[in-house]
Amino acid sequence: MGPHSTWFELFPGYQSLQDNLQIYLGRRWTWQVFAATHFEISHIMGGLLVFLLLAFFAVGYAASVRKAPDAGAVPPPRFCLRNLLELLGDMVCGLMEGPMGAKNARRYLPVIGSLFLFILFCNLLSLIPGFLPPTATLKTNVALALLVFLLTHLFGLRAHGLKYLKHFMGPIWWLAPLMLPIELISHIARPVSLSVRLLGNITADHKVAAVFFALIPILVPVPFLVMGVFVSVVQAVVFSLLSTVYISTAIAHEEH
Repeated sequence: MGPHSTWFELFPGYQSLQDNLQIYLGRRWTWQVFAATHFEISHIMGGLLVFLLLAFFAVGYAASVRKAPDAGAVPPPRFCLRNLLELLGDMVCGLMEGPMGAKNARRYLPVIGSLFLFILFCNLLSLIPGFLPPTATLKTNVALALLVFLLTHLFGLRAHGLKYLKHFMGPIWWLAPLMLPIELISHIARPVSLSVRLLGNITADHKVAAVFFALIPILVPVPFLVMGVFVSVVQAVVFSLLSTVYISTAIAHEEH
């Protein structure tokens, strides 16, 4: 199996599907650092796999809570999937309480928690031989970053109505011609920074682990796999925390 090969290639019709999509979705134009590339769907398949896995976890968690005699108030005595999800949920909620407070943290936990879990498991997918991390491509990262960008302003508009747009004009009306371009550039830079940061860290980590697997596949890659787990968690936390900060400033900017 080559460095870019995945287990998905064993699926019947996989290569035919990729070739057909290449006709419509392949990039042929070039500009600056952007060169024509061969279209691949391995990252899409990886993202779909993570989505199905998280959906399975959600169904299992809901079933566990329904079966519990105390309606899920007390965690199970043995460590299981429900304990893991509640541990991760508590961790994310704790991170969110700093920027936006406990009340808003609970309110927006479904959004930020879903982002965290999806990015975390996409990152961890790179540690399994034969899989490519969906977050090692701009296609996935830009989609996630744009989602955060849109939700940030939708939540801001929902919280403050059209008054939210005054945030882009500055504190004094005659500063609007200066502040508006600055605010627009700073907000546009947010999805760019979220995408590129996640791409660079996950790609580098995946390349390092792949190199040592190719050289000496026994024992030697273990420290790099441990480092990969650490990097995967940290990058998911960074993405989620920055998203929390952006949403927090959008819904509470009038208080500053």
